[in-house]
Amino acid sequence: MVSHIAVILARGGSKRLPRKNILEFHGKPLIAWTIEAARESGHYQRVLVSTDDPEIAEISRTFGADVPFLRDSAADDISPSSEATIVALGQAERHWGERYQFVSQLMANCPLRGAPDIEDAVNHFMGSGADSQISCFRFGWMNPWWAAKLDDQGYPEHLFPEARLARSQDLPPLYCPSGAIWIAKVDALRSKGTFYGDDYLFHPMGWMSAMDIDDAEDLDMARACFLARGRQDTC
Repeated sequence: MVSHIAVILARGGSKRLPRKNILEFHGKPLIAWTIEAARESGHYQRVLVSTDDPEIAEISRTFGADVPFLRDSAADDISPSSEATIVALGQAERHWGERYQFVSQLMANCPLRGAPDIEDAVNHFMGSGADSQISCFRFGWMNPWWAAKLDDQGYPEHLFPEARLARSQDLPPLYCPSGAIWIAKVDALRSKGTFYGDDYLFHPMGWMSAMDIDDAEDLDMARACFLARGRQDTC
């Protein structure tokens, strides 16, 4: 049995940011950063890119990923990522004649997630005993306790009215899931059909590492964060 496989999901039909997964990001295609982080982590016996797109497949092979087949279903913009990963697992098992105990789902649009982030997440999951683990980050200056919906005239309806007048430092931290690193026991994932099964936990990571890119503004912000992180590393 191959213990742990990484599945990198990379559809070709992104609508908000066309060809998102292979756009240039600081000298490499976006997906290359995820492939290299997975390989450098040393945790995976296979790093599989699951894509329906021949160009993404070829680029992924160039950077060392396994791409022996194209995704044969769940390649639309409606199917959840958990379903796409389960499909990829089935294709991989049939192709290589292998069984997998654990799977890490790594989204191709998270270029700031590095090998140390993956190592930390996998080590935490393996020590937890949980069926699945979802990466998250702590909300910072955008304090969700003060969130509100607005009506047509601009009057607010506070989601947490009890926190409306509280100071941010007096409120407990809140966390948002990120697509950066999702890990599961394969049998549990198949049984429940989702990483959000009966026994899942969140594992925090830095907000920069957790950033995923869905549109042009996200891409600009990620590029800026990449440069800012480089300046911090040289200080």
